[in-house]
Amino acid sequence: MSSETGFERDAESDSASPSPSSSVNLESVRAIAKKDFQDAIRSWLFWGLSFFFFLLLVGVTGTLAYFGEDIAAEGATTDMLVFFTSEITRVVIPLIALILGWKAIAGERETGSIKILLSLPHSRKDVLLGKLIGRSAVLSVSLIVGFGLAAVVVAALLGAFDIVDYIGLLGMSIIYGVAYTSIAVSLSSLTKSTTIAGAAMAGVFLVFYGVWNTLSTMFGLLAEREILFFDTVTYTGEFDGQEFQGERLQDWVYFILNIDPGEAYGSVLTLVTDVDAIELQVELNEQMFGGELPFFLQDWFSFLILLFWIVAPIAVALYRFDRVDL
Repeated sequence: MSSETGFERDAESDSASPSPSSSVNLESVRAIAKKDFQDAIRSWLFWGLSFFFFLLLVGVTGTLAYFGEDIAAEGATTDMLVFFTSEITRVVIPLIALILGWKAIAGERETGSIKILLSLPHSRKDVLLGKLIGRSAVLSVSLIVGFGLAAVVVAALLGAFDIVDYIGLLGMSIIYGVAYTSIAVSLSSLTKSTTIAGAAMAGVFLVFYGVWNTLSTMFGLLAEREILFFDTVTYTGEFDGQEFQGERLQDWVYFILNIDPGEAYGSVLTLVTDVDAIELQVELNEQMFGGELPFFLQDWFSFLILLFWIVAPIAVALYRFDRVDL
């Protein structure tokens, strides 16, 4: 009787505890992330990315120093550095992040090494989170190293620069990179081969930098022809002391456009930097909406959009990866 009771008690205890495949062990996540990062260092991937970001900043700075005497005279060199660099990193960082996450899980599944990894005391969630943290660390630390080394050259070429704007650009670039890394690792976990994963990465880039960038033009053409529920709103603005009248699309169109991580990255820079070129665009946008931007175009909401692109893809992947057949 007592042995039967003990068996029942053990069964109840087992059912109450999380299964190994679904639980998260922070030590296990840390071990996987650490190995992923160390593998990147051994393959020179990390150092290559760091050198790339260093060259990017030095290249933009050198161009400004050589061709931007008027800009330097106005003391706006850091503004232009942040503005031009952000326009380049807006495209470059997603490409790097998608390539970094391409084989994160799909490569392990294709070679069968995922089964060896899961034979160790690692759950599927541990593997997924560890890969995300490891790949994010490679991109983030390489950005920090590249920006840090370039700061010396930037200060020397520009004479002086605004460290707050510089660090603000770095911080937002890291968050932007982690968002795309989350998308990449999540997609990689849902595919069985690197070929399919590569096609998925290309599809993501095409959607955000092909399709999404044409939405504004497409919506504008539909509004001109008054097709369906598309319409324009007339507003009065002022630029360089001259009053003008313009037309904009409906509010909901701008909400859709701003869901793009790249748009959110450009908008959120006003939260951490004080760049005249970006601030001017914000002022012109405010005039479009009667003097105040709607909440979905404000910098704090753009920051939430970037956080959404970090959390949502990995949340879906955590749910699905537990259920896929390896």
